[in-house]
Amino acid sequence: MSSSPSPSSSVSSSLFATKGTPVPRIGLGLAALGRPGYINLGRSEELSTSSERSVELMKEQTFQVLDAAWACGVRYFDAARSYGRAEEFLSSWLESRKVESQDVCIGSKWGYRYTAEWRIDTGGAPHEVKDHSTSHFLKQQQETLHLLKDHLRLYQIHSATLESGVLENEELLNEMRRFKAENGVGLGLSLSGTQQAQVLEAALKIPMEEGGDLSQGRLFDSVQATWNLAEQSAGEALHQARVADLQVIVKEAMGNGRLLKGSASPSLRKLADHMGCSPDALALACVLLQPFQPLVLSGAATPDQMRSNFEAVSLSASIQADPSKMSLVQSLMNEVRMSPDEYWNERSQLKWN
Repeated sequence: MSSSPSPSSSVSSSLFATKGTPVPRIGLGLAALGRPGYINLGRSEELSTSSERSVELMKEQTFQVLDAAWACGVRYFDAARSYGRAEEFLSSWLESRKVESQDVCIGSKWGYRYTAEWRIDTGGAPHEVKDHSTSHFLKQQQETLHLLKDHLRLYQIHSATLESGVLENEELLNEMRRFKAENGVGLGLSLSGTQQAQVLEAALKIPMEEGGDLSQGRLFDSVQATWNLAEQSAGEALHQARVADLQVIVKEAMGNGRLLKGSASPSLRKLADHMGCSPDALALACVLLQPFQPLVLSGAATPDQMRSNFEAVSLSASIQADPSKMSLVQSLMNEVRMSPDEYWNERSQLKWN
């Protein structure tokens, strides 16, 4: 692990500023809460049986986790149009808890539509369908603004790829520029797959103004990528994004549960026992320690998971202050990392449950 800057427990980007309360570098993603099914391992151990995951039950579960996150100090919450009813649940929670827009940071994503119709078993049909067209952006941004209103702080392309042409569509990019200017919302992109670094490199070349240059600023304010103990390949690209003043957000920091239940589990649990912490907090702390200083999304599906995940903030600071612990973390990173092809192929085999 390259040397990290002095540890900070809060996000420094002005995009994420809240009134009087620093935003911790642990946020909450709602991918596992806004719909009955997801690909995380062991989901049935966390939630009720699949036949009982009604809309009302999942809404109640979401509220419980959001309440736990808020009590911990979490102030960044991340949703997407394709996360079932995640935006709807989040909107209802913000209203019911009377959370003002200046006190919270909300990010969401466009580019996929949810097609599972509140089913876990779709008979082989996709749970979500990608559409990075201009018309789809215009449709989904209206839907998001209707629900999240002025709470929305960040709007991201969902899983941008080179193949979809989303970063080369000038008509779309201009609509995104207009959306940013008219709504005062930051723009980001999320990444997935073996080409995360290449897509990010292309995104960093897009200027704020059409036909302009980078001296006038970049279009994107943030990047959300997968980085965890098993999948470390995007690290250098994320560091370059951080140098370019983008806020880095890390998703799937637990590898969809594979770090706790897969081949990496014994090594992770052994070091966690040695350090006297939970393995999930250690896995997230390892991400927080990276030089690109990410905001790391918890994918918690229960209040207890949220509270345990949040312990990573203090744990990362204590690890960084102790060279012997830093050495042990580096050894763990070297031991459990996978090749990108192996990691993403394994992920593609995960079942919705």
